[in-house]
Amino acid sequence: MTDLSVSIVLYNNKKEQVEKGIYSVLNTDLKIRLFLLDNSTYDDLKSLSNIDSRIEYIFNNANLGFGKAHNIALKRSIEENIPYHLVLNPDVYFEKGVLEQLYNFMEANKDVGLVMPKVLYPNGGIQYLCKLLPTPFDLFGRRFLNFGPFKNIIEKRNEVYELRFTGYDKIMEVPYLSGCFMFIRTEVLKKVGLFDERFFMYLEDTDLSRRIHRVSKTVYYPGVSIYHEYGKGSYKNPKLLKYHLDSAIKYFNKYGWLFDKERDEINKKTLEKLGYFTK
Repeated sequence: MTDLSVSIVLYNNKKEQVEKGIYSVLNTDLKIRLFLLDNSTYDDLKSLSNIDSRIEYIFNNANLGFGKAHNIALKRSIEENIPYHLVLNPDVYFEKGVLEQLYNFMEANKDVGLVMPKVLYPNGGIQYLCKLLPTPFDLFGRRFLNFGPFKNIIEKRNEVYELRFTGYDKIMEVPYLSGCFMFIRTEVLKKVGLFDERFFMYLEDTDLSRRIHRVSKTVYYPGVSIYHEYGKGSYKNPKLLKYHLDSAIKYFNKYGWLFDKERDEINKKTLEKLGYFTK
């Protein structure tokens, strides 16, 4: 029986970068299946499937978007009763033992539906990818007001929104975990559903984390680390910025803009558990 399935969505990636992630996944004692879901215009990356028999390459012949492409693999995992599924970015790599430790953590903690490890830049700096559920200010303010007199306000808000005050050195329950590495118990997906395909790119991870958080624990586990070559594409590419803004509008239309009672309650509870109000 397969212990873990993994999906990586590709879109005109450099082979060398993707290979680092593939070899990270394959270097495990777990019984795994790796799905490469290619949204590229051409199937130039198909040769990656020749690396190992555990790899299945699926050419979508269209850019389906992040969530919709991952859903192809997630559906297969559920149909085949694979207990865990890892949603993985193509720019992530890690050492042997990471998957085993996360698998063992999930096996020992049946109330956890989603876990994310410590995420580092290639230079070893920490990435603050544990977040509260966002308000419009968190998404729009830090993107467009992070300058001059507003910079200090944004920085103070990020200290809370990105839970920086915790030090990122302990296990903690977090309602929003990054989509770059989502280690998911497939049983919870049967309850909450898969990625919402209305989000072409960005915030689909926010939405899925939030729905998983409703029925199980969503946990940050710093016992192991991964490396993420994080590019902040929407800060550099106008097309990606458009996708980001479009997803933000869809997200707040779905859950509420200024008034979102569930968000307020979850964020308050999260901060209370982490001792923020006593600081």
